[in-house]
Amino acid sequence: MGNRLIRALIQQMRSRRRSLDGPRAEAAGGEKPLAVRQREVQFSDFDGIAELKQRCGWGKDSLENWDRLWRGNPALAGAKSPLSMGWVLEAGGRIVGYGGSVPLLYHYGDRVLMAAAGTGLAVDPAYRFRSVGLLASFFRQENVDLFLITSAIESVGKMSQALKAQTLPQPDYDTTLFWVLDARHFAKAVATKFGLNGNAGKLASLMGWIAVRTETTMLSRGPRRSSASFAITEIQVHQIGDDFEALWRRKLQEKPCLLADRSAASLRWHLAVPGRGGETAVLCCHREGRLAGYAVIQSGTDPQTDLRGCSLIDLLVEGDDSQVAESLLGAAYARARTSGSHVFEVLGFPRQIREILMRWKPHSRQYPACPFLFKTKDPALQAILEHEDAWYACPFDGDTSLMPY
Repeated sequence: MGNRLIRALIQQMRSRRRSLDGPRAEAAGGEKPLAVRQREVQFSDFDGIAELKQRCGWGKDSLENWDRLWRGNPALAGAKSPLSMGWVLEAGGRIVGYGGSVPLLYHYGDRVLMAAAGTGLAVDPAYRFRSVGLLASFFRQENVDLFLITSAIESVGKMSQALKAQTLPQPDYDTTLFWVLDARHFAKAVATKFGLNGNAGKLASLMGWIAVRTETTMLSRGPRRSSASFAITEIQVHQIGDDFEALWRRKLQEKPCLLADRSAASLRWHLAVPGRGGETAVLCCHREGRLAGYAVIQSGTDPQTDLRGCSLIDLLVEGDDSQVAESLLGAAYARARTSGSHVFEVLGFPRQIREILMRWKPHSRQYPACPFLFKTKDPALQAILEHEDAWYACPFDGDTSLMPY
């Protein structure tokens, strides 16, 4: 029973992931469609979009976050013309569909790119056939160099591919690696997911706890003591300062690679999300008095199962130094454990990072399809981005860690 519970939760935990089409995209609805029109989002649409998202099962957003995304966004300073907030569908005097677009700066070598990240696609069931129109408008934007969808469910991925978007060439982005830090809570979450209550739930939790605890001990899952250890310190998001800016400038001088803007100002903006539950910690690795790399982790609790998870959001290391990276990853794992998280998980990151993590014998869960897609109108850039080594994709990209839900 224990092993079945582990496998079941690996599948069930997919529902924790936010998707571009909304967590209840297949909800039934007998509503008869009315005449519908599509238009660009206005700031005054917040209430109508918030109500739509609530109907579609999204988490709660705020006007403060909207102001951050579309008025206080540092990418706006580099825009050649006003950029769209997204598009809505209106029918019968209310908003029945929404697809957002968040401007972001990216870098490839010396080139600065204006990117648009799709976010929050939500459509009432009776109008879901119009979803592709929202996506088409997103991909048709002018003065945008790069289009990103980073948290798509399978149906949105198929629609995006029909509109000539491509899946990320970075391998295994559809597979999350995770380690169980608290076997008892993990097993209890499995039982809750399957609606096991009373004595059946207690028995399932006990059997699952024994199985996970035994397997973790026998397989020695988790980081080993590294031969090269660096001092790791922790700071808060608002303390990100000049040393991060200097590291970012040095990083841009390395081999060309597509990177979301990680200037100090952009980091603070990206990570300070109004209304986000849990906590965000920034781990710093210094070598000879200079910042050599950092890792960002975020924790949160699943309201359905009370499972507390900790995720690696970003990791940036000068020169891709494997020893610095391993020290930061080990510190992130330790921070997750000491903070009381029940699971530590990692999505994405390039091959050299995942090779370190695989030595720690993680569990894994796979999504039905890759959630990360991209498109560009520049044939030369498109050809570059079709290769794995052009990417450093992780949850810092697009809208994956940008929203409060």
